[in-house]
Amino acid sequence: MVRKPAVAGLFYPSDRKELKELINTLCGEEPAEKLEVKAILVPHAGYIYSGRTACDVYKRVVIPKRIVLLGTNHTGRGEPISVYSGEAWETPFGFLEIDRDLREKILDYPLVQAEESAHVYEHSLEVQMPFLQRYGKNPKILPMVISHLNYETAKEFGNFLGKVLVNENALVVISSDMSHYIDAQEAKLKDDMLISAMERLATDELYYKAIQYGITMCGFVPAVVGIEAAKVLGAKRGLVIDYSNSGETTGDFTKVVAYLGMVFI
Repeated sequence: MVRKPAVAGLFYPSDRKELKELINTLCGEEPAEKLEVKAILVPHAGYIYSGRTACDVYKRVVIPKRIVLLGTNHTGRGEPISVYSGEAWETPFGFLEIDRDLREKILDYPLVQAEESAHVYEHSLEVQMPFLQRYGKNPKILPMVISHLNYETAKEFGNFLGKVLVNENALVVISSDMSHYIDAQEAKLKDDMLISAMERLATDELYYKAIQYGITMCGFVPAVVGIEAAKVLGAKRGLVIDYSNSGETTGDFTKVVAYLGMVFI
């Protein structure tokens, strides 16, 4: 079973050559030396809006052979924690193989279910795949879509995930946009609260401030999971690589979606 592209031609080009040219244009030159990181946080909007911010992260980090992706559940389908049940994902660049050995270990956590429905139309992980193919060397992937979890469960699962990955040389990819459809200034003020928490790896602050202040970071739960896993793997801090918003593309700063690129080292 192969997961076919759902948003190719919408969020990013469906033509292989056009996709490669767009990524190269957005990303520019790669740095001579790359960062060894435990996890990254990258946006998942259309490439014309958030692609540069995603690029700024992907081109700077070492992409290992194993990638665990934590995505937001925008569709409401599937289980609380849904790991893809098939064998591969397809993009205009070809196929990415599912890491079945890692999947079996993750399935030991009670809330994790192997299934397809949460993944079929979900874009938050799909848009990451071409970047992984462009900057990685045929990595194996483990895509997970995470619905709303209470804080203790998200923290516990992150701790479990980190322990599974301790000896695996894997990268955790957290997929999330930041504030949605508000004034750019207000978005920056609100997002800065969550960014500060993530820089300090304070997942409780991230979780409860997102709720308390109504901050529409769609992937704050996957971020809790990913940061807790990164802490088990030895991460000491989060580092902002880029912050941008859709107004920089559209010219409309009254209702923006904001985008963040971070690494956890």
